[in-house]
Amino acid sequence: MQKCNLKPDACVYPILIKASAENGVMFHAELLKTGLDSGKYIRNGLMTMYGKYGPIKAARHLFDEMSEKSVVDWNSMISGYWNWGSESEAKGLFDLMPCKNVITRTAMVTGYSKMRDLKNARRYFDEMPEKSVVSWNAMISGYAQNGLCEESLSLFHEMVSNGVSPDETTWVAVISSCSSRGDPGLAESVVKMLDDKGIRLNPFVKTALLDLYAKSGRLEMAQKIFDELGMYKNLVAWNSMISAYTRTGYLISARELFDRMPERNVYSWNSMISGYAQNGQSALAIELFKDMIKKGVMPDEVTMVSVISACGHLGAIELGNWIVDFITSNHMNLSISGYNSLIYMYSRCGSMNQAKITFQEMETRDVVSYNALITGFASHGNGIEALILMRKMKDLRIEPDRITYIGVLTACSHAGMLEAGKKVFESIEAPDIDHYACIIDLLGRVGKIDEAVKIIEEMPIHPHAGIYGSLLNASRVHKRIDLGELAANKLFELEPENSGNYVLLSNMYASIGKWKEVDRIRELMKKRGVMKTTGWSCVEYDRSMHKFTVGDRTHERSGEIYDLLGELKRKMRAAGYVADKSNVLRDVEEEEKEEMLGVHSEKLAVAFCLLVSEPGSVIKVVKNLRICLDCHTAIKMISKLEKREIIVRDNNRFHCFKDNACSCNDYW
Repeated sequence: MQKCNLKPDACVYPILIKASAENGVMFHAELLKTGLDSGKYIRNGLMTMYGKYGPIKAARHLFDEMSEKSVVDWNSMISGYWNWGSESEAKGLFDLMPCKNVITRTAMVTGYSKMRDLKNARRYFDEMPEKSVVSWNAMISGYAQNGLCEESLSLFHEMVSNGVSPDETTWVAVISSCSSRGDPGLAESVVKMLDDKGIRLNPFVKTALLDLYAKSGRLEMAQKIFDELGMYKNLVAWNSMISAYTRTGYLISARELFDRMPERNVYSWNSMISGYAQNGQSALAIELFKDMIKKGVMPDEVTMVSVISACGHLGAIELGNWIVDFITSNHMNLSISGYNSLIYMYSRCGSMNQAKITFQEMETRDVVSYNALITGFASHGNGIEALILMRKMKDLRIEPDRITYIGVLTACSHAGMLEAGKKVFESIEAPDIDHYACIIDLLGRVGKIDEAVKIIEEMPIHPHAGIYGSLLNASRVHKRIDLGELAANKLFELEPENSGNYVLLSNMYASIGKWKEVDRIRELMKKRGVMKTTGWSCVEYDRSMHKFTVGDRTHERSGEIYDLLGELKRKMRAAGYVADKSNVLRDVEEEEKEEMLGVHSEKLAVAFCLLVSEPGSVIKVVKNLRICLDCHTAIKMISKLEKREIIVRDNNRFHCFKDNACSCNDYW
């Protein structure tokens, strides 16, 4: 138009300003030069632009200059204030407005909903003399977006009973409310309502339904809708489908979809990273996070919580510290949830001092904060500190929950504090099944196995696997084969696919030379298709994880590792070490038994750390299974011979080896 030397008139500028978004300010300058800035439509266009993109003061200046203000102008200014979170200004202008219409009142409902002030939003909604479908949508969406699905659904039913026909926006809000419940039955009822009313499913409604099915675990239906969307797939649809796969454990399918995405946002990365973290693939979660950073995508707190948790799962403190440095250097503010994740990470990495410092630095704490630290104390066997922290909670009127009591009882158990543990158990108003499992574990630790059996027989709740698991372990430690068989047979019924129970009973039989029984258990596993879980140990070196399995020779420094193990074996024998071959599950020659024990994954991991770490530094090993008795004895001796503190985190607790002693007092 300009190339043709045609000057735009006043009616063109509102369209140009709207189309240019935040760049509309350049047209304001041009309008001032040409003197066309006084038109009411132009002024409203400029005011709306400043209300959306700022500065909001410029919008108010234009508004105040208007000699005559229409309802549209008032509404634009009120919406502008809400857009910038200026509640007092929006409310003040609303009160001054001479003639309020349904749009104005709806803007107030929407504004308060965005600020999570649902009480005021509902007050303005209820005071409306008349309501449009947009008004109903504003309040229904407000409830849905703030996680109040019951209120959202209730208001939807009220809307329908008042004769107001839902539109596409209503259905999206209602379906979103159902999604937050993750209820498959609710998903079906919503679909039935849509069918009954003959609602045509446009891409927005279909995307909402996809999310509903994804969160309800209905993978097939989610996939069907995803395929139906075709070219209308948007980011929400892709992200929902990835979440559906990760939620059901199909990580390969989720990653294939993630790699195919035409574009990604932070939610896409979060879906995949959290999917890996929540499904035990912590190393992949961290690798994907590194890839995210390389591609210039700025993570948010959700990303950081997933990655911090992954570091905790791996016991990777170097990586964890790098993550903390990243958070600090990028000026990311963590909420309580973020700090709670840090406490968990430090605790799981064996750095309880840093966990305590993080806890103390928090301005506000919730019950999860206390539970994270108490659980850390429990895994390290610090019963006294766990009890002190629970007392502090009560003094501050923070009510302990079931997790708190599980943590404290576990801490008492690992510390052998029988009387203190009994008092805690008796103080629980209505102990649940997990609290009973903890007290049985505590009684088993101190050898009061018959008392533990009596509690099992008299408890008002039907025992679950955790109860018999505690009894089985106590029977192993105190060599009560009779009770071990009883507990194991119950476990074979309750969790027939858990290989650990079969192995534990086999160990008990092997320890007394009952090889026929060992063979019977092996045959039972074979018949039921139960595969023994492969044991592994991993250590962190140079911000990378090094993983070892029994007899592993794949590591690039295997030759040096085995040479060092041979040297350590000679030193240990000279110091009186005798290999404990009681738990080797095969009836083989004694020399072969010793050779099998000598290359367990935790021994390989410790040897590697002795090779690569500074003399005198602490060695940290993470093992996926319970540490075996021989490795426990050997690492105690290595800690004295090499003058090292060696920390091993197995699947039950932390073992801190120092000067030929362990923090577990030889019970785990």
